Amino acid sequence: MVQIKACLFDLDGVIVDTAKYHYIAWKELAQELGFDFTEEDNERLKGVSRMRSLDILLEIGNKSLSEQEKLHYADKKNVNYVSYIQKMEEDEILPGVKEFLTSLRANGIKIALGSASKNAPLILNQIGLTSYFDEIVDGNSVSKAKPDPEVFTKGANLLNVTAEECVVFEDAVAGIEAAKAGGMYCIGVGEEETLSEADFVIKGFDEMSLDRLKF
Repeated sequence: MVQIKACLFDLDGVIVDTAKYHYIAWKELAQELGFDFTEEDNERLKGVSRMRSLDILLEIGNKSLSEQEKLHYADKKNVNYVSYIQKMEEDEILPGVKEFLTSLRANGIKIALGSASKNAPLILNQIGLTSYFDEIVDGNSVSKAKPDPEVFTKGANLLNVTAEECVVFEDAVAGIEAAKAGGMYCIGVGEEETLSEADFVIKGFDEMSLDRLKF
């Protein structure tokens, strides 16, 4: 039996659902550029960096922009997105998350965030969870996007644990691929058919317990 010493969590779709705010901000940008952006289109942006997301958006709208224009619009999208997340409160934490984090801390299991979001510290602060995390690895501290494992391997290094001693919680295919590439056990959060590459899948943290970390 492997002794688990650390849990690493993605943010969007795992701890909170900020996807809706990303979607609204990207949709506003698409409308400004003269085309529509649907919820189905938005699925392609999950777990993807901001600049890559913009490239996908432009591909959907069949638009071409200069690098300078891309930076302008990516920044504009982020300003809009931040205006939404600055209003987030503790009641937006997904069900069971806070209780599970509390049980991990009570049992001496280290906790890190592994998120592509550059706004992760702001979100954690808004929902009152910053103190639950021993380390925060986000888009400000890594250069490679998932499915590259950098965000998780850096988290493990900061926590001073091996990959084999870590469990990653992810809701995106790219995130599961990143965890696996880093040699880590991965629990998917969401739908089993989408996250079939995970070691096992939970619909939410209200069905997660410490006992399920023992394998």
